[in-house]
Amino acid sequence: MSAPKPPTIVLTGGSRGIGLSCLKLLLRPPISANVVSLSRSFPPELQELKKEYPQRLLVIQGDVSKDEDNKLAVESAVKSFGSVDGLVMNSGTIKFERIDDAKSTLQSWKEVFDVNFFSLVSILKHSLVHLRNSQGKVVFVSSGAAVGGIASWGSYNATKAAMNSLCRTLASEEPTITSIALRPGVVDTEMQAQLRSEAKQVMNSPNYKHFHKLYENSKLVAPEQPAEVITNLLVRADTKHTPVFFYHLFLFILI
Repeated sequence: MSAPKPPTIVLTGGSRGIGLSCLKLLLRPPISANVVSLSRSFPPELQELKKEYPQRLLVIQGDVSKDEDNKLAVESAVKSFGSVDGLVMNSGTIKFERIDDAKSTLQSWKEVFDVNFFSLVSILKHSLVHLRNSQGKVVFVSSGAAVGGIASWGSYNATKAAMNSLCRTLASEEPTITSIALRPGVVDTEMQAQLRSEAKQVMNSPNYKHFHKLYENSKLVAPEQPAEVITNLLVRADTKHTPVFFYHLFLFILI
């Protein structure tokens, strides 16, 4: 009896943080997936993974805000591995700008939406025919910002709310595809470092102090924790979990 075919996952933002942690877990046993990673950079740690898994990891340096790069990632997955069984929508960017700031232009907001939201629509448009065939899974890496309103996070807040809405719409339109939006918590990633270095003057003081205190007290969530949940969902979740928006620790109960 032949071994089951490993799943093929397209993952965005796999060069660092949650995405890189997901990539490691997907490639290693027990999942041992085929993975197409789409990210702007190709840092040494990702290069080492490519050397370790040359047959199962395809790295595409590209920009999720460009439709042609998203199309290439999906087409490469199908050409190289024969299917698309799951998506991890992890790429994201943030700009700390109050609505009335001079630098908070419409173009600035559009740039955040291009990465955080319109890229999702782009990848889905290219993937849905394959996800229907595989009855696949889509995990959107969302944020508590989707239901909050932290000052100076306006474009980020709005894109994560739009992400959750897209997840619900996808679940309604594609009942055979599992669609989940995951709130990972306050994770020790580049975004938190950026917040500490750039956002003190534009965030409301209590909010800024809250995040800085989490860092000082070593209370930030390690990227490996939400990554473990995301990768489990890609293997074990089904449409009964669709659509959900949960903090990642609660999802341990579900899976």
